[in-house]
Amino acid sequence: MPLLVRDYTWTQTETTVYISVPLKGVKPAKVDVLCTEEFLKVSFPPFLFEAFLSEPVDDDKSVAKLGNGAAVFTLPKKKEGLWTQLSRDVDKAKQREIRDEAILKTQNKAAEKSKAKAAKIQQEKKYTLETMMKLEEEEQARIQTMKDKECARATAELEAWKEKQRKTAEEEEARRMLQGANTQADKQVPKQKKPEKAAQTPSRNEGRINSGKRDKQKDVPAPRSVGCIKISFTPRVFPTALRESRVPEEEEWLRKQAEARRMASADLAQLDDLKEEEKNPDWLKDKGDNFFRTGNCQAAVNAYNLAIKLNRHVPALFSNRAACHLKLRNLHKAIEDSSQALELLTPAVADNAVARLRAHVRRGTAFCELELYIEGLQDYQAALKIDPNNQALQADASKIREIVQGTMSSS
Repeated sequence: MPLLVRDYTWTQTETTVYISVPLKGVKPAKVDVLCTEEFLKVSFPPFLFEAFLSEPVDDDKSVAKLGNGAAVFTLPKKKEGLWTQLSRDVDKAKQREIRDEAILKTQNKAAEKSKAKAAKIQQEKKYTLETMMKLEEEEQARIQTMKDKECARATAELEAWKEKQRKTAEEEEARRMLQGANTQADKQVPKQKKPEKAAQTPSRNEGRINSGKRDKQKDVPAPRSVGCIKISFTPRVFPTALRESRVPEEEEWLRKQAEARRMASADLAQLDDLKEEEKNPDWLKDKGDNFFRTGNCQAAVNAYNLAIKLNRHVPALFSNRAACHLKLRNLHKAIEDSSQALELLTPAVADNAVARLRAHVRRGTAFCELELYIEGLQDYQAALKIDPNNQALQADASKIREIVQGTMSSS
């Protein structure tokens, strides 16, 4: 049984009631207060103070101050006037009813405050997300503007260079034509008869002029001959040009492929009971692909399992087995096989781009089926980096992004 506090004091004005309850040496942190329009309760074990107020008060504007050994309450009245007494006399049933209503009202208020706080937090998160997206869009627009300006500048420089080359070619062609015309004119000049020794003898000045003309004719070069130059390029395994390729990574990829082919005949001692074609991972892979196309996914998994036992260095085996696990709803195994395939598909080169895209899509699909949408979105974004113009991937990534944003909003 709690000890009821009787030594409280109260005063009033036309509009406000002031109540002071001694705390009996109890710390304010251990005091529990409950206040409604008709009921005031102060609990600080083992003491208890209750007041069933004579008139209703405005509990939203009420103020409680705890300290200096007392709890002081300021309760604004809903109706102006002086009270004859602080607490009215009610029977126990009515007291229990008033207490229950006060507790229920307090709980409802607390729930409303919690909802309002959650709504405010959600609104702030939404505003933050919208602001971040807006900033990201502005940054992307700024980068695109810089790219456009740089592209326009490079285009202008290229056009200027082409114009310069065209003018140089025209000048060269005009000079060549002029030289050809001069040569043709020299050929058409008729040969003059030799003058008789006694008739005319050229003077010294005329001899000098004719000698100068002959020297100029000798200085003119002959027209250049026309020819054809054959150009041969170094053969390459990869489709990209050598200047655009990363040679060390391509060499590492080719080395891994060669190692995978060498491993095909390893560890066959424990598989002596198999047929000769069943010991070939390529044959088993084709067999698994045929099973998968006909819908027999479990048989395809068995074929891929045996092929992987024979050679664990072929990424297509893990990637195709991941597709089978997706059909069979073995989602965790699909993620493991896709990850193993991506690990084997390193380094990232043009020759394995399609295989990497499939592995990312299959792992992303498995993540989404497990409702791990953020991880799934990361794989789809990695696939889009490989093939940015794939409209199906863009649509799937947009749907997953909407789900992620909706999940964040609902949380």
